[in-house]
Amino acid sequence: MKKIAILVDVQNIYYTTRQAYGRSFDYNGFWQQVLKDRTLYRALAYSSEPNAPKQQQFQNILRAIGFEVKQKPYIQRADGSAKCDWDVGITLDAMECAPHCDVVVLLTGDGDFDLLAERIQSRHNCEVEVYGVPQLTANSLKRAATRYVAIDERLLLNAKPNHNKAGQ
Repeated sequence: MKKIAILVDVQNIYYTTRQAYGRSFDYNGFWQQVLKDRTLYRALAYSSEPNAPKQQQFQNILRAIGFEVKQKPYIQRADGSAKCDWDVGITLDAMECAPHCDVVVLLTGDGDFDLLAERIQSRHNCEVEVYGVPQLTANSLKRAATRYVAIDERLLLNAKPNHNKAGQ
């Protein structure tokens, strides 16, 4: 069985599934799909520090599934927008996991990770699977991946986003 590491850009997956489908990602369904006939090395979910009970509840659900949840505060920009930027953290952890795995699974549509995908494959002879919303995943990331898996109806919760559910 192939050994895998899973790294989830939680904000990216949350906002892209909401934008494209008006629904939430099904982390339990994903977990069952991605681990079929595989063994887990490490599963990491990168998120913001919870600022509401519902967000804390969601992160607890991720932990119950099997994810290690990493948190950092939102960065407040001068224009009023906020972001929790985990690109460097995801990259460092992916490079640390790759030598121990056959497959690194990235859940993100962020094109900044195309170089990471290429580097993991060339330096560690490790496959890179990318899960992302098709119309919101950078083409460069799709091309860089060993395998691209579209997030579609099969990986979404049935109901509209409800912040009490696991797909937040």
